[in-house]
This record gives sequence, C-alpha cells and structure tokens, in this order.
Amino acid sequence: MAEIAAGTWKEGDVIPSEQALVKQFGVSRMTVNRAVRELTAEQVLTRRQGSGTYVAQQKYQATLLQIKSIADEVRARGHAHRSSLQQLERIKASDLMAKQFDLPSGHPLFHSVIVHFENGVPIQVEDRWVNPQCAPDYMEQDFAHLTPNEYLMQAAPLQGATYSVEALAAPRDIADMLAIDTKQACLVLKRQTRSGGMIASLVTMWHPGHRYQFAGSFN
Repeated sequence: MAEIAAGTWKEGDVIPSEQALVKQFGVSRMTVNRAVRELTAEQVLTRRQGSGTYVAQQKYQATLLQIKSIADEVRARGHAHRSSLQQLERIKASDLMAKQFDLPSGHPLFHSVIVHFENGVPIQVEDRWVNPQCAPDYMEQDFAHLTPNEYLMQAAPLQGATYSVEALAAPRDIADMLAIDTKQACLVLKRQTRSGGMIASLVTMWHPGHRYQFAGSFN
C-alpha cells in the first residue's frame, strides 16, 4: 500500500513476484499469498491468469449524502484537481427545460459544461443548467479556479435537493471528454437543487464507471 501511495507502483504496473515480496518484507510465503489475495478482494490489486498481479485502477469516490465540491473531494484525497471549461452560454429555455425549472418557456437560463480532472485523469463531466434568478453572476465566474458548486453554495444557499443515479453508455461527446470508449458504462448522477423557493440548478454528472464509485454513511 505504501509503494502504491508513493507512486512507486503505479496503476497497471505488475507487482513483484510472491518470492520477491517474501524477501522484501521478511515474511512467510503464506503471509504474502494471503496479503495479495486480500488486496485483490479489496480491488487494490488485480490478478490476470498466466500474466501476474497488477496494481488495479483506482476508483475515485464521491459522497451522495452531502453536496460537496468535487475539488474538495479530490483535495481531501491528497490529489490535484483541475477543471476545463468546455461550454458557457446563456440560452432561452426550451419547453421541457422550462417545465423542469417551473419557469415560462423562453426564460433565460445559464448553461455550462466542465470536465473535472484528478491527478490529470478526467473523472467527471458536469453538465449544468442554472436559474439566473438564483445566481445572476454565474456567467462572470472563473471556473478554472472556482467550481460551480462552490459558487452556487454562496450565491444560492441550498434549501433542498433531489437526485437519481443510473448506469448509461456515454454519448460520443461525453466519451471523448472522459477519454473512454462509448461502449464503457458511466455512472450518471442527476441532481436538482432548490434555493429561495425556486429551482436553482439542474446538473447531470457523468463519471467513468470503471474508475469511479459513490459512497456514503450516516448515523
């Protein structure tokens, strides 16, 4: 675990043989075998028949019970967060979008698409629609240094939220932004937030399923 955390053994690297690990740690072959089996069960390592044991691809994690900035979650893991703004525009609401915001058709909405990276790896495409009545300065924000979540928590204090999670195949544009194949499944979180008695934002967040998971706990 220390070798992986230090980056000596990186994702996809084959780890030393069990005999080499016996010598490195000064323990029995049985202990090494059990440790490797346990780390494989925990998805820290992955075994390939006839090939060896490798460092598994890390699954980045997000909580569902609290609405947190993805930048904070990444930094809490001791990793580097970076974002890339793909789209930022002011659009007149379609009939469907207006209905979701409980606004008249044609009402202005703000729309942004941002890719979030963890240690240089794309882990989320954030496709967000925002009600200008709740966050009038949304278009003026520098989303290279501030996430939409961080801005909205200040501009439109959270009153409530609803969300759903499903597994979907990524459309071509999403797959390209996440650097994955369109055949790979994504974990898709859709969330509606409310502030001041209004729908403040609707966001769809695409995560590559093979390197992301949702988790949470409560007392």
